[in-house]
Amino acid sequence: MTWTEIVGMLVWTGAGGILLFVLMWIDSLFTKYKDITEIKNGNIAVTTRFVMKLFAQGYILSQSIITSNLLWTALLVSVLSFIILFLLERIVEWLLKKVAGLDLEKGTQEGKVAHAMMAGSFHLVGALILAACL
Repeated sequence: MTWTEIVGMLVWTGAGGILLFVLMWIDSLFTKYKDITEIKNGNIAVTTRFVMKLFAQGYILSQSIITSNLLWTALLVSVLSFIILFLLERIVEWLLKKVAGLDLEKGTQEGKVAHAMMAGSFHLVGALILAACL
């Protein structure tokens, strides 16, 4: 392994870490509760959802890095995937609320792990599908 490869690993990892931080911060702006505050207070449901979403975004980023020769391309694919997952999450949560009376965001905030697992699973499945498209 050359020094150039080591520096490249550091740059790609650093850029990926910053992007994941920004994406998770943006995601937290659209929830009705404060993710970090709920996590600090020991809300396992919010923590579960957060971790599942972080894993989903990390997986997409890892797959975009594997298939990309340029850092910017990999980061752009991750941002676009985040937007797609965000929109799909909103649509599915709206449908579940209207059709089944199931409010995943409220349930997650109330500490219902089943709600968080369901919400997070949408992201994991979406990440697997999106990554397969790369």
